[in-house]
Amino acid sequence: MSDSDIVQDFLVESYENLDRLDRELVGLEKNPEDRDALASVFRTIHTIKGTCGFLGFTKLEAVAHVGENLLARLRDRQLMLTPEITTALLSMVDAVRQILSQIEKSGQEGERDDSLLIGTLTRLQEQPEASAKKEVAPLLESALKPGLVPSIGEILIERAVVTAEEVQRAIKQQADGDPRRMGEILVEQGAVRPSDIVEALHIQQSSRAQGASDSTIRVDVGLLDKVITLVGELVLARNQVLQFANRTKDASFLAASQRLNLITTELQAGVMKTRMQPIGNIWGQFPRTVRDVALACGKKVVIEMEGKETELDKTIIEAIKDPLTHLVRNSVDHGIELPADRVKTGKNETGRLILRGFHEGGQVNIEISDDGAGLNGEKIRQKAIEQRLITAEQAGRMTEREIFNLIFLPGFSTAAKVTNVSGRGVGMDVVKTNIERISGTVDVQSALGRGTTIRVKIPLTLAIIPALVVTCGGDRYAIPQVSLLELVRLESDKAGKGIELVHGAPVYRLRGRLLPLVYLNRELKLTAHAGSATEKDEAVNIVVLQADERQFGLVVDQINDTEEIVVKPLRKQLKTVKTFAGSTIMGDGRVALILDVLGLAQRAGVVTEARDRTMTEKTTEVASADEKQTFLLFAGPGDSRMAIPLSALARLEEFPMSQVEVSGSQWVIQYRGQILPLIRLNLALEGRRSRLRMLQAPPAPDSGPIQVLVLNHEGRSFGLVVEQILDIVEDRADVKSAATRTAVLYSAIIGDRVTELLDIPAILRGADLYASRSCPEMGSAEVAN
Repeated sequence: MSDSDIVQDFLVESYENLDRLDRELVGLEKNPEDRDALASVFRTIHTIKGTCGFLGFTKLEAVAHVGENLLARLRDRQLMLTPEITTALLSMVDAVRQILSQIEKSGQEGERDDSLLIGTLTRLQEQPEASAKKEVAPLLESALKPGLVPSIGEILIERAVVTAEEVQRAIKQQADGDPRRMGEILVEQGAVRPSDIVEALHIQQSSRAQGASDSTIRVDVGLLDKVITLVGELVLARNQVLQFANRTKDASFLAASQRLNLITTELQAGVMKTRMQPIGNIWGQFPRTVRDVALACGKKVVIEMEGKETELDKTIIEAIKDPLTHLVRNSVDHGIELPADRVKTGKNETGRLILRGFHEGGQVNIEISDDGAGLNGEKIRQKAIEQRLITAEQAGRMTEREIFNLIFLPGFSTAAKVTNVSGRGVGMDVVKTNIERISGTVDVQSALGRGTTIRVKIPLTLAIIPALVVTCGGDRYAIPQVSLLELVRLESDKAGKGIELVHGAPVYRLRGRLLPLVYLNRELKLTAHAGSATEKDEAVNIVVLQADERQFGLVVDQINDTEEIVVKPLRKQLKTVKTFAGSTIMGDGRVALILDVLGLAQRAGVVTEARDRTMTEKTTEVASADEKQTFLLFAGPGDSRMAIPLSALARLEEFPMSQVEVSGSQWVIQYRGQILPLIRLNLALEGRRSRLRMLQAPPAPDSGPIQVLVLNHEGRSFGLVVEQILDIVEDRADVKSAATRTAVLYSAIIGDRVTELLDIPAILRGADLYASRSCPEMGSAEVAN
């Protein structure tokens, strides 16, 4: 093995050890009595020091040596771990990492002066007067205690080169202040020869390497990427063979192609797994990050991590490392309050930051949650207006979710002053951009006074993905299946009536909601092609997609099939075109472009907030007198019958009264990870004079189940408690009369009976849930008198 190979192995092993050191030192600060962790830290630094001395890296050896001496005193219980010592040891780890980086770049340690750090580490080795007496017994016990990696003394004793008494005398001499290593002391005493020490070092090194090397090997990333590329080409060849086999009637060839398909699939899964890494690999640095930021801000924060074993492709891991780091730092700096402020609001003075990772729907979901102050929607609104990011008119029309997502705009910041942690207005927009660059999404939810959760959704891998293949204008395009919701086909006799225009924009009514339509041939400016569908005379194929939490329908000529595609990057001439995310080679050898769903939606304007609000507001307005609407019917007070448009309903639920709780004076229930406020229909219809009755009516646990309509309005969820759900009907509701009581829009004939249509905003105003913007789930924690 050449010298360069030895140095490379040293660098790789040292980087891995340093990552572990950060975690172990932060853990030791919380649990100083963890002797195993302390011993592990000591062994790691000892290994780095010994190897860099052998390789001639004197500056690195000097830093590691003084750190090792400090750790030895901690290990031998001569010192107690303090925040100051932890900070100094972490600074030592940073210095070692910087020196290693310089060695990796140039092969040399570079010009640097670590005298200040070495002086600090040396000063911290001094014992407090109360514990000035040296404790030799723990040191002897630790040095002679058998472990996974034997000490030099153990090896020499085992090989009968020296006696245990001679080793103990050398250890005592070290404890009395002799700075030399054990081997040097034993050689000076004449107990061993220098060659015995060299042989013992070789044995120790072999013991340290054993175990991991038996089950794992290191593979160069470049070689691994080349193998991945070759597997991608094999997948393309497999697709071509399968297409050819399906057109022939040769049974033997068909069987061989199926065997090739099976082997290729297994090989692909195996090779892709080599690129998969647990998300814990990047989460491991966050305890150190949280500690440093909390210390700088004068806060107390604990971090909890769930789902560290969740795996992603290596390229995805690298792409999200910086965005996640910024989100974690932001939660500690902006989200969690100072200890005194937390105590004033009845919270524990130590804040909690929770990281969750899990697979769902072919994607990886990452949540960063804190129990801090939450986002102040009104403050964000005013800041955005002051910074001229939006107009006052736009702000007045925005929902709370839209207001919260303003924090992702470039230049936006609510920080009162600029610090070394945050406040410059850069970062959150970069987070969103970097996540969207890998076909991910980011969203924020917050409750004032209770905390904030940021949810990130990203694909498992970007190399080989399942996709839907469509045809438009005679060309084929691939749509990543992760964005696909469903497929809709309108036959020629229904296409004309099924597609409507709202303010000149085509929409399709899908289960009571208006779905904006995007014609792919228009967006790509494709020429008409024989066999392509026209908007009125032919059947219409709609691919229902989701981009940035918004749904839209993509109209294409043909929907072909789904297949796994190998993603190939675009040439530089097309990289600036947001409509395409890459290219692939189909089974017949022809190239197909991969559509960028988010970029396509942005180009068509369907994800802009203004158009999204317009579609929502017009959902019930565009129904003319000769159109049918779908209504949910339920029993009102007395013998009355009431209805709401089915499009306003999220779910129908039945809850036992035992699950109903009271928050302040509001009935609430824990529902799908949020607190859902409950409004009783009979009281809401009586108007504001019923408020006192609402306050004085606690739930009776044994009164039986309640029927609840879970509704969404302007970003708020709430439950409407009704007596009985009757039916779902489709009718025109063209005969109307004025309302006779509050919270009712009008009366109409629906299903041959007079039915009152509820005014949902009025019900929310009556319960004081409409005006408040303090909490997206509840609106207000209390109902005012």
